[in-house]
Amino acid sequence: MSNKEFIEKTFDMLYQAAEYEREIFNISEEGYISNISDGIIEIKELPNVGYFELLELPHNLFALVMNIKQDAVQAIVLGEYTLLNVKDRVRYTNKSISIPVGDALLGKIVDPLIFSLDKKQLIITDEHYAIEQDAIPMMKRDFVKEPLYTGIKIIDAMIPIGKGQRELIVSDSSLGKTSIAVDTIINQKCKNVLCIYVSIGQKKTEVARVIEDLRRHDALEHTVVVVASSDSSAGMKFIAPYSGCAIAEYFRDQGKDVLIVYDDLTSHADAYRSISLLLEIPPGREAYPGDIFFIHSRLLERAGKRDDRYKGGSITALPIIETQAGRISDYIPTNLISITDGQIYLERELFNKGFLPAIDIGKSVSRIGAKAQAPALKKMAAKLKLDYSQFLEVEIFTKFGAKVEEQTQKLIHRGQALRVALKQKRYEHIDMPEQVIIFFLSNEGYLQSLSLIEVESFIEKFIFEIRKNESDIFDIINATNEIDDTLIKRLQDVANKFIKEWQQ
Repeated sequence: MSNKEFIEKTFDMLYQAAEYEREIFNISEEGYISNISDGIIEIKELPNVGYFELLELPHNLFALVMNIKQDAVQAIVLGEYTLLNVKDRVRYTNKSISIPVGDALLGKIVDPLIFSLDKKQLIITDEHYAIEQDAIPMMKRDFVKEPLYTGIKIIDAMIPIGKGQRELIVSDSSLGKTSIAVDTIINQKCKNVLCIYVSIGQKKTEVARVIEDLRRHDALEHTVVVVASSDSSAGMKFIAPYSGCAIAEYFRDQGKDVLIVYDDLTSHADAYRSISLLLEIPPGREAYPGDIFFIHSRLLERAGKRDDRYKGGSITALPIIETQAGRISDYIPTNLISITDGQIYLERELFNKGFLPAIDIGKSVSRIGAKAQAPALKKMAAKLKLDYSQFLEVEIFTKFGAKVEEQTQKLIHRGQALRVALKQKRYEHIDMPEQVIIFFLSNEGYLQSLSLIEVESFIEKFIFEIRKNESDIFDIINATNEIDDTLIKRLQDVANKFIKEWQQ
Protein backbone atom coordinates (compact mmCIF):
# COMPACT_ATOMS: atom_id res chain seq x y z
CA MET A 1 0.00 0.00 0.00
CA SER A 2 1.40 3.38 -1.02
CA ASN A 3 1.67 6.32 1.38
CA LYS A 4 -1.08 8.14 -0.53
CA GLU A 5 -3.49 5.20 -0.21
CA PHE A 6 -2.67 4.80 3.48
CA ILE A 7 -3.41 8.48 4.21
CA GLU A 8 -6.72 8.36 2.28
CA LYS A 9 -7.81 5.19 4.12
CA THR A 10 -6.92 6.70 7.49
CA PHE A 11 -9.00 9.85 6.76
CA ASP A 12 -11.98 7.69 5.71
CA MET A 13 -11.81 5.77 9.01
CA LEU A 14 -11.62 9.00 11.04
CA TYR A 15 -14.55 10.49 9.13
CA GLN A 16 -16.70 7.38 9.72
CA ALA A 17 -15.82 7.45 13.44
CA ALA A 18 -16.82 11.12 13.70
CA GLU A 19 -20.13 10.42 12.00
CA TYR A 20 -20.76 7.51 14.39
CA GLU A 21 -20.08 9.74 17.41
CA ARG A 22 -22.44 12.39 16.05
CA GLU A 23 -25.23 9.84 15.81
CA ILE A 24 -24.65 8.59 19.38
CA PHE A 25 -24.13 11.92 21.14
CA ASN A 26 -26.57 14.80 20.82
CA ILE A 27 -24.36 17.75 21.74
CA SER A 28 -26.11 21.03 22.58
CA GLU A 29 -25.12 24.20 24.40
CA GLU A 30 -26.29 24.68 27.96
CA GLY A 31 -26.04 27.60 30.34
CA TYR A 32 -27.28 28.24 33.84
CA ILE A 33 -29.53 30.74 35.59
CA SER A 34 -27.47 33.24 37.55
CA ASN A 35 -30.30 35.50 38.74
CA ILE A 36 -34.12 35.50 38.93
CA SER A 37 -36.20 38.66 39.40
CA ASP A 38 -39.94 39.18 38.72
CA GLY A 39 -40.13 36.83 35.75
CA ILE A 40 -36.77 37.93 34.32
CA ILE A 41 -33.88 35.46 34.41
CA GLU A 42 -30.21 36.16 33.75
CA ILE A 43 -28.33 33.33 32.05
CA LYS A 44 -24.61 32.78 31.68
CA GLU A 45 -22.52 30.53 29.43
CA LEU A 46 -24.75 30.85 26.37
CA PRO A 47 -22.45 32.82 24.04
CA ASN A 48 -24.20 32.03 20.73
CA VAL A 49 -27.78 32.94 21.68
CA GLY A 50 -29.68 35.47 19.57
CA TYR A 51 -32.28 38.13 20.31
CA PHE A 52 -35.92 36.91 20.52
CA GLU A 53 -34.83 33.27 20.57
CA LEU A 54 -36.42 30.57 22.68
CA LEU A 55 -34.66 28.89 25.59
CA GLU A 56 -35.70 25.63 27.23
CA LEU A 57 -35.95 25.61 31.04
CA PRO A 58 -36.73 22.94 33.65
CA HIS A 59 -40.37 22.11 34.51
CA ASN A 60 -41.37 22.33 30.80
CA LEU A 61 -40.98 26.11 30.87
CA PHE A 62 -39.58 28.35 28.16
CA ALA A 63 -38.02 31.79 28.12
CA LEU A 64 -37.69 34.45 25.44
CA VAL A 65 -34.39 36.29 25.03
CA MET A 66 -35.00 40.04 25.34
CA ASN A 67 -31.58 41.50 26.11
CA ILE A 68 -27.97 40.50 25.41
CA LYS A 69 -25.15 41.74 27.63
CA GLN A 70 -21.42 41.26 27.35
CA ASP A 71 -21.23 38.32 29.78
CA ALA A 72 -24.89 37.22 30.09
CA VAL A 73 -28.29 37.26 28.45
CA GLN A 74 -31.62 38.24 29.95
CA ALA A 75 -34.83 36.42 29.10
CA ILE A 76 -38.45 36.63 30.17
CA VAL A 77 -40.05 33.44 31.45
CA LEU A 78 -43.22 32.38 29.64
CA GLY A 79 -45.07 30.85 32.55
CA GLU A 80 -44.72 30.38 36.31
CA TYR A 81 -41.19 31.60 37.02
CA THR A 82 -41.41 30.78 40.76
CA LEU A 83 -40.70 27.13 39.92
CA LEU A 84 -37.16 28.04 38.84
CA ASN A 85 -34.01 28.27 40.95
CA VAL A 86 -30.59 29.80 40.53
CA LYS A 87 -28.12 27.32 38.93
CA ASP A 88 -30.92 25.57 36.98
CA ARG A 89 -29.66 24.51 33.55
CA VAL A 90 -30.88 26.32 30.46
CA ARG A 91 -30.76 24.78 27.00
CA TYR A 92 -30.26 26.69 23.79
CA THR A 93 -32.97 25.59 21.29
CA ASN A 94 -31.65 27.44 18.21
CA LYS A 95 -35.15 28.58 17.20
CA SER A 96 -37.68 31.33 17.83
CA ILE A 97 -41.16 30.77 19.22
CA SER A 98 -43.40 28.83 16.86
CA ILE A 99 -46.95 27.77 17.65
CA PRO A 100 -49.34 25.15 16.27
CA VAL A 101 -51.72 26.61 13.66
CA GLY A 102 -54.57 25.17 11.63
CA ASP A 103 -58.31 24.66 11.34
CA ALA A 104 -58.24 22.67 14.59
CA LEU A 105 -57.95 25.97 16.50
CA LEU A 106 -61.33 27.29 15.32
CA GLY A 107 -63.79 27.40 18.19
CA LYS A 108 -61.01 26.99 20.78
CA ILE A 109 -59.94 29.23 23.68
CA VAL A 110 -56.15 29.08 24.02
CA ASP A 111 -53.26 30.86 25.69
CA PRO A 112 -50.45 32.46 23.61
CA LEU A 113 -48.55 29.14 23.52
CA ILE A 114 -51.71 27.38 22.23
CA PHE A 115 -52.50 25.43 25.37
CA SER A 116 -56.24 24.91 25.57
CA LEU A 117 -57.54 26.85 28.57
CA ASP A 118 -60.42 24.46 29.22
CA LYS A 119 -58.58 21.15 28.72
CA LYS A 120 -55.17 22.40 29.96
CA GLN A 121 -53.25 20.67 27.17
CA LEU A 122 -51.36 21.68 24.05
CA ILE A 123 -53.40 21.57 20.85
CA ILE A 124 -51.52 19.48 18.28
CA THR A 125 -51.68 20.43 14.59
CA ASP A 126 -49.69 19.51 11.48
CA GLU A 127 -48.20 22.97 10.95
CA HIS A 128 -46.31 25.49 13.06
CA TYR A 129 -45.82 29.21 12.42
CA ALA A 130 -43.24 31.50 14.01
CA ILE A 131 -44.95 34.25 15.99
CA GLU A 132 -42.45 36.82 14.66
CA GLN A 133 -42.57 37.16 10.86
CA ASP A 134 -41.97 39.86 8.29
CA ALA A 135 -44.91 41.78 6.88
CA ILE A 136 -46.04 41.22 3.29
CA PRO A 137 -43.74 43.17 0.91
CA MET A 138 -45.37 46.13 -0.81
CA MET A 139 -45.01 44.51 -4.24
CA LYS A 140 -47.17 41.58 -3.12
CA ARG A 141 -49.95 43.71 -1.63
CA ASP A 142 -53.21 44.74 -3.24
CA PHE A 143 -55.33 47.85 -2.71
CA VAL A 144 -57.94 47.72 0.05
CA LYS A 145 -61.11 47.70 -2.05
CA GLU A 146 -63.49 45.09 -0.59
CA PRO A 147 -65.80 46.11 2.26
CA LEU A 148 -65.76 44.29 5.57
CA TYR A 149 -69.22 44.92 6.98
CA THR A 150 -69.55 45.40 10.72
CA GLY A 151 -73.37 45.40 10.61
CA ILE A 152 -73.22 48.73 12.50
CA LYS A 153 -74.90 51.47 10.45
CA ILE A 154 -72.80 54.42 11.54
CA ILE A 155 -69.52 52.58 10.82
CA ASP A 156 -70.46 51.00 7.49
CA ALA A 157 -71.83 54.32 6.20
CA MET A 158 -69.45 56.95 7.60
CA ILE A 159 -66.30 55.10 8.71
CA PRO A 160 -66.18 52.15 6.28
CA ILE A 161 -63.70 49.35 6.93
CA GLY A 162 -62.15 47.39 4.08
CA LYS A 163 -60.57 43.93 4.05
CA GLY A 164 -56.90 44.44 4.83
CA GLN A 165 -57.40 47.72 6.70
CA ARG A 166 -56.14 48.59 10.21
CA GLU A 167 -58.80 50.59 12.05
CA LEU A 168 -58.14 51.71 15.60
CA ILE A 169 -60.95 51.73 18.19
CA VAL A 170 -60.16 54.31 20.86
CA SER A 171 -61.93 55.75 23.92
CA ASP A 172 -61.98 55.85 27.70
CA SER A 173 -62.96 52.72 29.61
CA SER A 174 -66.48 51.24 29.54
CA LEU A 175 -67.77 53.09 26.46
CA GLY A 176 -68.27 50.09 24.19
CA LYS A 177 -64.95 49.44 22.44
CA THR A 178 -65.06 45.69 23.00
CA SER A 179 -68.79 45.64 22.14
CA ILE A 180 -68.09 47.08 18.67
CA ALA A 181 -65.31 44.55 18.07
CA VAL A 182 -67.38 41.57 19.27
CA ASP A 183 -70.43 42.68 17.25
CA THR A 184 -68.19 42.89 14.19
CA ILE A 185 -66.97 39.32 14.80
CA ILE A 186 -70.55 38.09 15.22
CA ASN A 187 -71.52 39.81 11.96
CA GLN A 188 -68.92 37.78 10.02
CA LYS A 189 -70.97 34.61 10.47
CA CYS A 190 -71.64 33.01 7.05
CA LYS A 191 -69.56 35.74 5.33
CA ASN A 192 -66.40 33.63 4.76
CA VAL A 193 -64.36 35.72 7.19
CA LEU A 194 -62.50 33.92 9.98
CA CYS A 195 -61.86 35.83 13.21
CA ILE A 196 -59.16 35.96 15.88
CA TYR A 197 -59.94 37.67 19.19
CA VAL A 198 -56.82 38.41 21.27
CA SER A 199 -57.48 39.38 24.88
CA ILE A 200 -54.49 41.09 26.54
CA GLY A 201 -54.57 41.85 30.24
CA GLN A 202 -58.35 41.74 30.58
CA LYS A 203 -60.10 40.42 33.69
CA LYS A 204 -61.25 36.82 33.47
CA THR A 205 -64.86 37.87 33.99
CA GLU A 206 -64.67 40.19 30.97
CA VAL A 207 -63.08 37.48 28.84
CA ALA A 208 -65.76 34.99 29.94
CA ARG A 209 -68.47 37.50 28.96
CA VAL A 210 -66.97 37.88 25.46
CA ILE A 211 -66.71 34.12 25.00
CA GLU A 212 -70.31 33.66 26.13
CA ASP A 213 -71.48 36.37 23.68
CA LEU A 214 -69.68 34.60 20.83
CA ARG A 215 -71.04 31.20 21.84
CA ARG A 216 -74.61 32.46 22.26
CA HIS A 217 -74.62 33.95 18.75
CA ASP A 218 -72.92 30.91 17.11
CA ALA A 219 -69.84 33.00 16.32
CA LEU A 220 -67.31 30.86 18.19
CA GLU A 221 -67.30 28.34 15.32
CA HIS A 222 -65.44 30.78 13.04
CA THR A 223 -63.31 32.35 15.80
CA VAL A 224 -60.10 31.59 17.68
CA VAL A 225 -59.84 33.23 21.12
CA VAL A 226 -56.29 33.86 22.41
CA VAL A 227 -56.22 34.86 26.09
CA ALA A 228 -53.47 36.37 28.23
CA SER A 229 -55.59 37.50 31.18
CA SER A 230 -54.74 40.06 33.85
CA ASP A 231 -53.08 37.42 36.07
CA SER A 232 -50.86 36.10 33.25
CA SER A 233 -47.16 36.90 33.25
CA ALA A 234 -45.87 39.98 31.45
CA GLY A 235 -44.17 37.69 28.92
CA MET A 236 -47.45 35.98 27.98
CA LYS A 237 -49.15 39.36 27.60
CA PHE A 238 -46.30 40.53 25.40
CA ILE A 239 -46.38 37.59 22.97
CA ALA A 240 -50.20 37.26 22.87
CA PRO A 241 -50.83 39.59 19.87
CA TYR A 242 -47.95 38.01 17.94
CA SER A 243 -49.40 34.54 18.51
CA GLY A 244 -52.82 35.75 17.35
CA CYS A 245 -51.26 37.30 14.26
CA ALA A 246 -49.41 34.06 13.42
CA ILE A 247 -52.73 32.17 13.52
CA ALA A 248 -54.27 34.83 11.26
CA GLU A 249 -51.33 34.54 8.83
CA TYR A 250 -51.88 30.80 8.51
CA PHE A 251 -55.50 31.32 7.43
CA ARG A 252 -54.48 34.18 5.14
CA ASP A 253 -51.91 31.91 3.48
CA GLN A 254 -54.81 29.60 2.61
CA GLY A 255 -56.30 32.52 0.65
CA LYS A 256 -58.91 33.33 3.32
CA ASP A 257 -60.02 36.67 4.73
CA VAL A 258 -59.30 37.12 8.44
CA LEU A 259 -60.38 39.68 11.04
CA ILE A 260 -58.16 40.06 14.11
CA VAL A 261 -59.03 42.09 17.22
CA TYR A 262 -56.32 43.18 19.68
CA ASP A 263 -58.07 43.95 22.98
CA ASP A 264 -56.20 45.96 24.01
CA LEU A 265 -52.80 47.36 23.05
CA THR A 266 -52.72 49.63 26.10
CA SER A 267 -52.18 46.53 28.26
CA HIS A 268 -49.66 45.23 25.73
CA ALA A 269 -47.67 48.47 25.94
CA ASP A 270 -47.81 48.38 29.74
CA ALA A 271 -46.52 44.78 29.76
CA TYR A 272 -43.63 45.71 27.47
CA ARG A 273 -42.84 48.74 29.65
CA SER A 274 -42.69 46.49 32.73
CA ILE A 275 -40.39 44.06 30.94
CA SER A 276 -38.11 46.85 29.71
CA LEU A 277 -37.80 48.46 33.14
CA LEU A 278 -36.91 45.09 34.67
CA LEU A 279 -34.30 44.64 31.94
CA GLU A 280 -32.92 48.07 32.86
CA ILE A 281 -33.46 49.40 29.35
CA PRO A 282 -33.37 53.23 29.52
CA PRO A 283 -36.95 54.60 29.66
CA GLY A 284 -38.24 57.33 27.38
CA ARG A 285 -41.48 59.29 27.27
CA GLU A 286 -43.97 58.17 29.96
CA ALA A 287 -41.35 55.55 30.99
CA TYR A 288 -41.96 53.53 27.80
CA PRO A 289 -38.82 52.21 26.07
CA GLY A 290 -37.67 53.94 22.93
CA ASP A 291 -38.72 51.11 20.60
CA ILE A 292 -42.39 50.97 21.67
CA PHE A 293 -43.42 52.53 18.34
CA PHE A 294 -41.50 49.82 16.47
CA ILE A 295 -43.08 47.08 18.63
CA HIS A 296 -46.60 48.11 17.57
CA SER A 297 -45.81 49.09 13.99
CA ARG A 298 -44.16 45.74 13.15
CA LEU A 299 -47.24 44.00 14.57
CA LEU A 300 -49.85 46.06 12.70
CA GLU A 301 -47.88 46.11 9.43
CA ARG A 302 -48.51 42.36 9.22
CA ALA A 303 -52.16 43.15 8.43
CA GLY A 304 -53.06 43.89 4.83
CA LYS A 305 -54.54 42.49 1.65
CA ARG A 306 -52.35 40.27 -0.50
CA ASP A 307 -52.58 40.30 -4.28
CA ASP A 308 -54.40 37.34 -5.84
CA ARG A 309 -51.25 36.54 -7.85
CA TYR A 310 -49.60 35.62 -4.53
CA LYS A 311 -52.34 33.37 -3.03
CA GLY A 312 -54.62 36.28 -2.07
CA GLY A 313 -56.19 36.48 1.37
CA SER A 314 -56.28 39.39 3.79
CA ILE A 315 -55.88 40.29 7.46
CA THR A 316 -58.04 43.13 8.78
CA ALA A 317 -56.88 44.45 12.17
CA LEU A 318 -59.02 46.17 14.79
CA PRO A 319 -56.60 47.24 17.52
CA ILE A 320 -58.23 48.69 20.65
CA ILE A 321 -56.64 51.39 22.82
CA GLU A 322 -57.87 52.90 26.08
CA THR A 323 -57.41 56.60 26.85
CA GLN A 324 -57.54 58.51 30.12
CA ALA A 325 -60.05 61.39 30.36
CA GLY A 326 -60.41 61.45 26.56
CA ARG A 327 -56.77 62.40 25.93
CA ILE A 328 -56.04 60.98 22.48
CA SER A 329 -52.87 63.10 22.38
CA ASP A 330 -51.10 60.81 24.89
CA TYR A 331 -48.06 58.85 23.76
CA ILE A 332 -49.50 55.40 22.92
CA PRO A 333 -52.75 56.70 21.32
CA THR A 334 -50.84 59.10 19.03
CA ASN A 335 -48.42 56.33 18.08
CA LEU A 336 -51.23 53.98 17.07
CA ILE A 337 -53.24 56.69 15.30
CA SER A 338 -50.17 57.38 13.13
CA ILE A 339 -49.68 53.66 12.38
CA THR A 340 -53.29 52.73 11.54
CA ASP A 341 -55.55 53.65 8.61
CA GLY A 342 -58.09 55.51 10.72
CA GLN A 343 -59.79 55.47 14.08
CA ILE A 344 -63.24 54.99 15.60
CA TYR A 345 -63.53 57.35 18.56
CA LEU A 346 -66.20 56.83 21.24
CA GLU A 347 -67.41 59.85 23.23
CA ARG A 348 -68.55 59.74 26.87
CA GLU A 349 -71.08 62.55 26.41
CA LEU A 350 -72.88 60.65 23.65
CA PHE A 351 -72.77 57.50 25.78
CA ASN A 352 -74.33 59.29 28.74
CA LYS A 353 -77.12 60.62 26.49
CA GLY A 354 -77.94 57.07 25.37
CA PHE A 355 -76.76 57.40 21.75
CA LEU A 356 -75.28 53.97 21.18
CA PRO A 357 -72.87 53.14 19.74
CA ALA A 358 -71.40 56.39 21.11
CA ILE A 359 -69.22 57.13 18.08
CA ASP A 360 -68.03 60.71 17.61
CA ILE A 361 -68.11 61.25 13.85
CA GLY A 362 -66.09 64.45 14.14
CA LYS A 363 -63.05 62.66 15.58
CA SER A 364 -63.51 59.36 13.75
CA VAL A 365 -62.07 58.78 10.30
CA SER A 366 -61.31 56.05 7.79
CA ARG A 367 -58.39 56.83 5.50
CA ILE A 368 -59.56 54.12 3.10
CA GLY A 369 -62.99 55.77 3.01
CA ALA A 370 -65.38 55.09 0.16
CA LYS A 371 -62.79 53.01 -1.75
CA ALA A 372 -63.98 50.01 0.26
CA GLN A 373 -67.68 50.81 0.10
CA ALA A 374 -70.40 49.26 -2.02
CA PRO A 375 -71.51 51.81 -4.69
CA ALA A 376 -75.11 51.80 -3.37
CA LEU A 377 -74.01 52.58 0.19
CA LYS A 378 -71.44 55.08 -1.06
CA LYS A 379 -74.15 56.93 -3.00
CA MET A 380 -76.48 57.12 0.01
CA ALA A 381 -73.72 57.96 2.51
CA ALA A 382 -72.32 60.93 0.56
CA LYS A 383 -75.20 63.27 1.45
CA LEU A 384 -75.43 61.68 4.89
CA LYS A 385 -71.92 62.83 5.84
CA LEU A 386 -72.60 66.38 4.65
CA ASP A 387 -75.88 66.62 6.60
CA TYR A 388 -74.29 65.25 9.75
CA SER A 389 -71.20 67.50 9.62
CA GLN A 390 -73.41 70.57 9.15
CA PHE A 391 -75.53 69.47 12.10
CA LEU A 392 -72.46 69.09 14.33
CA GLU A 393 -71.44 72.67 13.53
CA VAL A 394 -74.75 74.18 14.67
CA GLU A 395 -75.59 71.70 17.44
CA ILE A 396 -73.68 73.88 19.89
CA PHE A 397 -76.53 76.43 19.78
CA THR A 398 -78.94 73.89 21.29
CA LYS A 399 -76.83 73.65 24.45
CA PHE A 400 -77.38 77.32 25.37
CA GLY A 401 -81.07 77.51 24.49
CA ALA A 402 -80.33 80.28 21.98
CA LYS A 403 -82.97 81.29 19.45
CA VAL A 404 -81.99 80.34 15.94
CA GLU A 405 -83.45 81.15 12.56
CA GLU A 406 -85.92 78.77 10.93
CA GLN A 407 -83.42 77.37 8.39
CA THR A 408 -80.93 76.52 11.15
CA GLN A 409 -83.69 74.95 13.23
CA LYS A 410 -84.60 72.69 10.30
CA LEU A 411 -80.94 71.71 9.96
CA ILE A 412 -80.76 70.87 13.68
CA HIS A 413 -83.94 68.78 13.52
CA ARG A 414 -82.66 66.98 10.44
CA GLY A 415 -79.41 66.12 12.23
CA GLN A 416 -81.22 64.99 15.37
CA ALA A 417 -83.47 62.71 13.31
CA LEU A 418 -80.41 61.30 11.57
CA ARG A 419 -78.70 60.65 14.88
CA VAL A 420 -81.76 58.72 16.09
CA ALA A 421 -81.70 56.74 12.84
CA LEU A 422 -78.05 55.86 13.47
CA LYS A 423 -78.74 54.51 16.96
CA GLN A 424 -78.41 50.75 17.18
CA LYS A 425 -78.83 48.12 19.85
CA ARG A 426 -76.19 45.55 20.67
CA TYR A 427 -76.29 42.31 18.66
CA GLU A 428 -78.60 44.02 16.12
CA HIS A 429 -76.81 43.58 12.82
CA ILE A 430 -78.10 45.40 9.77
CA ASP A 431 -77.17 44.19 6.28
CA MET A 432 -75.99 46.56 3.57
CA PRO A 433 -79.25 46.67 1.53
CA GLU A 434 -81.24 47.55 4.66
CA GLN A 435 -78.74 50.28 5.52
CA VAL A 436 -79.12 51.72 2.01
CA ILE A 437 -82.90 51.98 2.44
CA ILE A 438 -82.60 53.59 5.91
CA PHE A 439 -80.24 56.25 4.55
CA PHE A 440 -82.53 56.76 1.55
CA LEU A 441 -85.27 57.78 4.00
CA SER A 442 -82.95 60.36 5.58
CA ASN A 443 -81.64 61.76 2.29
CA GLU A 444 -85.14 62.17 0.85
CA GLY A 445 -86.38 64.03 3.94
CA TYR A 446 -88.94 61.49 5.15
CA LEU A 447 -87.45 61.26 8.64
CA GLN A 448 -87.36 65.04 9.06
CA SER A 449 -91.13 65.25 8.72
CA LEU A 450 -91.52 63.11 11.87
CA SER A 451 -91.09 63.87 15.54
CA LEU A 452 -87.92 62.38 17.07
CA ILE A 453 -89.85 59.77 19.07
CA GLU A 454 -91.43 58.46 15.84
CA VAL A 455 -88.23 58.02 13.82
CA GLU A 456 -87.15 54.62 15.15
CA SER A 457 -90.62 53.06 14.86
CA PHE A 458 -91.13 54.53 11.38
CA ILE A 459 -87.88 53.00 10.08
CA GLU A 460 -88.66 49.60 11.57
CA LYS A 461 -92.14 49.43 10.04
CA PHE A 462 -91.02 50.79 6.67
CA ILE A 463 -88.33 48.09 6.41
CA PHE A 464 -90.97 45.50 7.31
CA GLU A 465 -93.21 46.87 4.54
CA ILE A 466 -90.41 46.58 1.96
CA ARG A 467 -89.59 43.03 3.03
CA LYS A 468 -93.26 42.06 2.83
CA ASN A 469 -94.27 43.62 -0.49
CA GLU A 470 -91.10 44.72 -2.32
CA SER A 471 -88.53 42.16 -1.20
CA ASP A 472 -86.90 42.02 -4.63
CA ILE A 473 -85.44 45.47 -3.94
CA PHE A 474 -83.23 43.91 -1.25
CA ASP A 475 -82.23 41.13 -3.64
CA ILE A 476 -81.27 43.56 -6.42
CA ILE A 477 -79.16 45.77 -4.14
CA ASN A 478 -77.48 42.73 -2.58
CA ALA A 479 -76.70 41.15 -5.96
CA THR A 480 -75.50 44.26 -7.80
CA ASN A 481 -74.26 46.48 -4.91
CA GLU A 482 -75.92 49.29 -6.86
CA ILE A 483 -79.01 51.47 -6.53
CA ASP A 484 -80.11 53.13 -9.77
CA ASP A 485 -82.77 55.74 -10.52
CA THR A 486 -85.38 53.04 -11.19
CA LEU A 487 -84.96 51.57 -7.71
CA ILE A 488 -84.96 55.02 -6.13
CA LYS A 489 -88.22 55.84 -7.93
CA ARG A 490 -89.78 52.60 -6.63
CA LEU A 491 -88.65 53.41 -3.10
CA GLN A 492 -90.06 56.94 -3.39
CA ASP A 493 -93.44 55.61 -4.48
CA VAL A 494 -93.56 53.15 -1.57
CA ALA A 495 -92.34 55.79 0.91
CA ASN A 496 -94.85 58.45 -0.25
CA LYS A 497 -97.73 56.04 0.17
CA PHE A 498 -96.40 54.76 3.51
CA ILE A 499 -95.90 58.19 5.09
CA LYS A 500 -99.42 59.32 4.09
CA GLU A 501 -100.86 56.32 5.89
CA TRP A 502 -98.52 56.99 8.83
CA GLN A 503 -99.66 60.59 9.26
CA GLN A 504 -103.38 59.83 9.06
